[in-house]
Amino acid sequence: MFTGLVEELGEVVSLEQASSGGVRLTLRAPTIAQEAQLGESVAVNGCCLTVAARQDGLLRFDLLQETLARTSLGGVQPGGCVNLERALLAGGRLGGHFVQGHVDCTAEILVLEHRGADVRLEVALPEEGARYLVEKGSIAVDGISLTVAELGKKSFVLWIIPHTLAETNLGRRRAGDKVNLEYDLLAKYVERMLAHR
Repeated sequence: MFTGLVEELGEVVSLEQASSGGVRLTLRAPTIAQEAQLGESVAVNGCCLTVAARQDGLLRFDLLQETLARTSLGGVQPGGCVNLERALLAGGRLGGHFVQGHVDCTAEILVLEHRGADVRLEVALPEEGARYLVEKGSIAVDGISLTVAELGKKSFVLWIIPHTLAETNLGRRRAGDKVNLEYDLLAKYVERMLAHR
């Protein structure tokens, strides 16, 4: 379980085929790599991955085909930045919202523009996920806990403060980029419970 508050920007070192037939992602993450243990969960652009190796400020993760099909991680390039967050400690502060690291889908950034000190981010709204969003509700975008400011039929708008822009990969994103979306866990549970009434 995560909170959607990014701890560190990791740098992509490589994304390569492993001898086992899978795909191996290596990141430079000096802060998190100091304490991360083998087998620990780390959200990478909002996708929960398991630390497979750690050495000299580097973290390695093995990516499943399901991960490559459902997230944008298959498209990361060496030198690119990813958002990193370690799992929430029991008793820790929950500053964002409950984020599982189970990406529901990817969506395209439609608009990313400065409006004064803030930034307006408009993201395409996949039809199957529209029912999980409400104005002033939460969504994880590339693992960042954000609040839905406006909700349209085919898109939703988020306002990004300067701190979030500086401390996450949103400062390097552009219109046309794909981002990982995870809808609010509570909304999904409520839908499931109501369906069985």
